[in-house]
Amino acid sequence: MADRTLAPDRSEVGASRALVVAVDTQDPRRPLEPELAEFEALAAASGATIVDRVVQRRDHVDPALLVGSGKAHEIADHAKALDATLLLVLNDLRPRQRKNLEKIVPLPIVDRTMLILDVFAQHARSREGKLQVELAQLRYRQSNLIGMGADLSRLGGGIGTRGPGETKLEVDRRRIQHRISVLNRQLEDVRRQRATRRAAPRHEPLVALVGYTNVGKSSLLNRLAKSDALVADQPFATLDPTMRRVWFKGDRYVRVVDTVGFITDLPKDLVNAFRATLEELDDADALVHVVDASNPDWPRQMQAVDATLEELSLDDKPRLIAFNKCDAAGAEPPHEAGELCVSARTGTGIDILKEALLRIVPEP
Repeated sequence: MADRTLAPDRSEVGASRALVVAVDTQDPRRPLEPELAEFEALAAASGATIVDRVVQRRDHVDPALLVGSGKAHEIADHAKALDATLLLVLNDLRPRQRKNLEKIVPLPIVDRTMLILDVFAQHARSREGKLQVELAQLRYRQSNLIGMGADLSRLGGGIGTRGPGETKLEVDRRRIQHRISVLNRQLEDVRRQRATRRAAPRHEPLVALVGYTNVGKSSLLNRLAKSDALVADQPFATLDPTMRRVWFKGDRYVRVVDTVGFITDLPKDLVNAFRATLEELDDADALVHVVDASNPDWPRQMQAVDATLEELSLDDKPRLIAFNKCDAAGAEPPHEAGELCVSARTGTGIDILKEALLRIVPEP
């Protein structure tokens, strides 16, 4: 099969019939169903059609195949019966597991990290965003896929393999490392430019909207600034920082920036690649942690964001928690004392949010 190094036609991607596979280790701290639903939403955002799901409950994943040998053969038969063209695996695969599973299930196999990278690849718009996505893809392949190019050549240009600057799976370690070095130099230029801008005198405080992916940060920015930033009901619609100048009252203006959403166990390669973008948060005078009040899984999402902020050494910044979509949360929105309840859609609570922000951001 000839190598294809460019992103595929969207019709080809949309035609992917995906069988979803997951191993449930029954960890009470990580219930499977919310993460599986989130995974399938990522698959839909990437253009796949889910034809079925297969879940195996085990005390731990199989070190050789992820699932048991018998279950792997069942999956192969089931995929063939459903005419599936893609296997989407919720659990992250080790190279050995992937190689062994491919011998039994003759389909392209995409795990959670690859799927997240694919969604990022589709949504990257700026040159910086494209550089960051390509860097994350190459780092992931370098650590997981090198030495297995022949087995993975069947992936071609489908889900999990496309993106800005897509390179051949068979490229050797030396060429990948060279490209990573080039990208690092280019992103270092971006960091220097950002640092120069941040060093310039500022007259207005900066507030950053942070939160889990798809909780309505862009909608909230639009409501605050009366703007029209991109809003899409799908994961990671916003990758590039979007900044707007917002009038609060009198002569008080605040700059508000919308940032990339977080997700549980955000791949390390993505966190590292997007540090240039996330450095915008370092300069913020305050953070607004936006939470989806209508999502019953909000405690897990909130915990994931807190963990990421701690990893980025941002957990000591002044912070407000704003439960968004309170109009869709029922009679008892899940907020507690000191936390705000707002609706970007209706405008409820926006004035209260502005007043709270003015109390914690510095005077110009």
